[in-house]
Amino acid sequence: MNSRVSHIVVVDDEHDVRTVLSDALRQIGYTVTPVSTGEELYAADNVDLAVIDLRLNNEDGLQLARQLRENSDIPIMMLTGKGDETDRIIGLEVAADDYMMKPFNLREFTARINALLRRSQNAGTKRVSVETNETVYQFDDWTLYLSRRLLQHADGRTPELTYGEFSLLEAFISSPQRVLTREHLMERTHGYDSDSLDRTIDVLVVRLRRKIECNPRIPRLIKTERGLGYCFDASVTKFAPQSH
Repeated sequence: MNSRVSHIVVVDDEHDVRTVLSDALRQIGYTVTPVSTGEELYAADNVDLAVIDLRLNNEDGLQLARQLRENSDIPIMMLTGKGDETDRIIGLEVAADDYMMKPFNLREFTARINALLRRSQNAGTKRVSVETNETVYQFDDWTLYLSRRLLQHADGRTPELTYGEFSLLEAFISSPQRVLTREHLMERTHGYDSDSLDRTIDVLVVRLRRKIECNPRIPRLIKTERGLGYCFDASVTKFAPQSH
């Protein structure tokens, strides 16, 4: 059994913020490395999750998250300040799995970190499952191999899905042709409830559409139900493992 404690790196150029966040995460059992630069982040070993402030003094936190995402699939939590709505949405669209706006409640912060790590670890467990016992979903021209988290198009393309995007697609294909509220999707993808002003699901939908829709601007698969939520408008066929 692997009993290694999850390692979190907190990237923030404010010493007090680094200290508070690091202490809160250590109190619930994580190994934490507080740093102020991207160079220090990249120097850290065996990182399981990164918390990155959007606005760092000498570098762009968004660009740092982009670079990290290109080289790693670990969960990324972005921290933003008030008034950074546009930057926050861009950050989620490009790289991050979740965000929080300063100032925030430490209990909610640790709950979201727990949810990101739990989802990441569950996905890792699925990846090592025996492929012959794999559940497979087919919709439109796509095939989703659940345990491997592999999405493949009929033409051979295999777009990379972040943990949030994969969880969202899994929620959709589990309930096709049904209207799903943002609150329900937030619970399925992040493991906690959220208020109606949280745009995380909207941004995840935009990201997923870019990867599975022929024309993301005129989506055929993920339909917006105004005032309600979203509907996955596709026929889904499930192939479950055979029992012997």
